[in-house]
Amino acid sequence: MAFPIVDRPATVTDPSTPVRHAVIFDLDGVVVDSFAVMSEAFAVAYAEVVGDGPAPFGEYRRHLGRYFPDIMRIMNLPLAMEEPFVRESYRLADQVQVFDGILELLLTLRVRGLRLAIATGKSGPRARSLLDRLGLLPFFAHVIGSDEVARPKPAPDIVRRALDLLDVPPERAVMIGDAPTDLASAKGAGVASAAALWAPPEDVEELLAGGPDLVLHHPTDLLAHCPAVRAR
Repeated sequence: MAFPIVDRPATVTDPSTPVRHAVIFDLDGVVVDSFAVMSEAFAVAYAEVVGDGPAPFGEYRRHLGRYFPDIMRIMNLPLAMEEPFVRESYRLADQVQVFDGILELLLTLRVRGLRLAIATGKSGPRARSLLDRLGLLPFFAHVIGSDEVARPKPAPDIVRRALDLLDVPPERAVMIGDAPTDLASAKGAGVASAAALWAPPEDVEELLAGGPDLVLHHPTDLLAHCPAVRAR
């Protein structure tokens, strides 16, 4: 699905606002609302591999941002849960929703000349497949999954990889995430971090304790911090 490009003026910003050339997004909980799908997929995987009993999705969600196998190790759950979890995630992908305000944000950032990337706890193929299904893939110059870097979040590798691909220095970028792992990855890469609160996160206090540089209550709140990039 193609989206029209609407040329709109940048909002008036404080002259001290840093000039951003790029925005790096986490995916789940920031761009897309996939929690219902993840919950169902996690429950099916838990029932198939572990057996009866309630699937601890609340605990799983606290670790979002990390790669799925890493979460399984932290939770002491079988790595065999990954196959049915991924299978069900693909099957239910049509139920994933784009958060209100994200399309306006992406359109405006692109018109203002910023480069966009995804750095997600998902695998790269899963992330690109989902974004393509939702019609959002063309907005992003690069989509990087946790399986495509040596060390997933909270290590800085995935953010550094995004910066390298975007050809943007750390001080010219900002990363938006909804989990402490996102903030830690951004900080480790020397990138300003923004806490996304529109999901809302499983534990807002824990997220804010990570010391984000920006706190955003709606996706378009970011626009005040991302004026148009002047042509070189």
